[in-house]
Amino acid sequence: MSPDRAVLQRALDRGESEGGSVEFKERLRKDLHLSDGRRESLAAQLRHRVLSGDGEATYVVGVTDDGGLAGVPPAEFSESMDVLSLLAEEAGAHIDDVQTWSVDDAGASAGTGVAVDDAEGIVGVATIREGAVLSTDDAHIVVGTAGHVDHGKSTLVGSLVTGEADDGEGATRGYLDVKPHEVERGLSADLSYAVYGFDDDDQPVRMQNPHRKSDRARVVDESDKLVSFVDTVGHEPWLRTTIRGLVGQKLDYGLLTVAADDGPTKTTREHLGVLLATELPTMVAITKSDLVTDERLEEVEREVEGVLRDVGKTPLRVERHGVDAAVDEVGDGVVPLFVTSSVEGRGMDTLDEVFQRLPKTAGDVGDFRMYIDRTYAVTGVGAVASGTIMRGEVEAGDELLLGPMPDGSFREVEARSIEMHYHRVDEAKAGRIVGIALKGVQEADIERGMVLVPRDSDPQPVREFEAEVMVLNHPTRIGDGYEPVVHLETISEAAVFHPDGGQLLPGDKGHTRVRFKFRPYLVEEGQRFVFREGQSKGVGTVTRVD
Repeated sequence: MSPDRAVLQRALDRGESEGGSVEFKERLRKDLHLSDGRRESLAAQLRHRVLSGDGEATYVVGVTDDGGLAGVPPAEFSESMDVLSLLAEEAGAHIDDVQTWSVDDAGASAGTGVAVDDAEGIVGVATIREGAVLSTDDAHIVVGTAGHVDHGKSTLVGSLVTGEADDGEGATRGYLDVKPHEVERGLSADLSYAVYGFDDDDQPVRMQNPHRKSDRARVVDESDKLVSFVDTVGHEPWLRTTIRGLVGQKLDYGLLTVAADDGPTKTTREHLGVLLATELPTMVAITKSDLVTDERLEEVEREVEGVLRDVGKTPLRVERHGVDAAVDEVGDGVVPLFVTSSVEGRGMDTLDEVFQRLPKTAGDVGDFRMYIDRTYAVTGVGAVASGTIMRGEVEAGDELLLGPMPDGSFREVEARSIEMHYHRVDEAKAGRIVGIALKGVQEADIERGMVLVPRDSDPQPVREFEAEVMVLNHPTRIGDGYEPVVHLETISEAAVFHPDGGQLLPGDKGHTRVRFKFRPYLVEEGQRFVFREGQSKGVGTVTRVD
């Protein structure tokens, strides 16, 4: 029996008792269990179970009163979790974790992230804990990392969030939220995520067991300030994914890595260009300082300073000028420069202090809007849309619109629940990286580049917009009908350019009309974007939408 399955078996073995913390429910229905009188009674029962378990209760859903595995259809299990969440809230508690299994395959665990929607029945174990759901009012900055492949981005982040030294072979990079084949190859092929924080004494709260989602939840729970990392891809063939990570997330800061044994490369310059094109306050970490001599390190520092000056930025060596200067002057044309070693720990305390002190920059106000970056299905919950909240805030239970669909329409959905770094929250605000479980849509119908907005809004998707653009790199000229890929928020779509005057030359700034080739998207004035086709690249700002 798997360890996950053992959780269910232990709950069944303990059984229900008058003074115990375990409760069996075959299913919970809104029309029945939330009716007048019944709701108060069930909330009082849940409170009793929590107190009996010293602040923790276990609810087994999909079983009969005597513990028999009855199972319920996925939709009814989702409704049961909704009801249980409301009862827990009324009892001053919250659902901390849910594990589910398919009754049809009793010997295997489905886990919380594996879809078994075709199964005839689901049984689940919900852990209820005393206290309200985590509030997200505390400070939370989001940092996007970039840099050439094998320049130590993921290793640096892994060492920061765990406080562990690397073994010189990139061991700490495996602590990020990456796929198995990426660990095997030692190369990131998609965006990955990590988090650590600081307590009310400004001391780091780090991951102790990064491979367990509950440890991330602990970090979120114990931190007064959170630092989330969006780790992008360094390999040239995946530049599109890197652009998605830097443009499509609501980042507060950018962190560019340059390996001391290699120095700045073409990819370094490209990633720096994307960071600066999005007007993101940026820092540079020279990594792998343990592999080179002091003379070589000084040479690389000068090279990096030269690259920054070439794009009109002022480098600031933090080891020379101090943390105060780095925190006060980052952005506004100044790029702090750190020297680090994930093996020896050089510069790590300095980075900790900087991240602890940096203010949030991306707290846009206005109606809720989130561009979707990832989708997945969760057993008993259904479709989940993940992304960074661009502005406003969302609460569990909010009625939303999802779209645009390929025909330009929007679909009515409900925010069933919200997770942030595997921790369930009752609300989330601009800048948070969250997963929102949606009621009213199948996961297959959700696509990257779609948005979630309030149901009472009136979103107007467009196929065309006007923009001011600057051509950063192109072998000849950009003419009428030029077809790059436009990266705007999480949208990555082929588009056709129709520049005023018929052409744009490298280094030119000009006005153009942009038309998406295949479908409409939600675009608004002021949004910045990157466009790319082969080795050609440029940046732009939306000036008018029709």
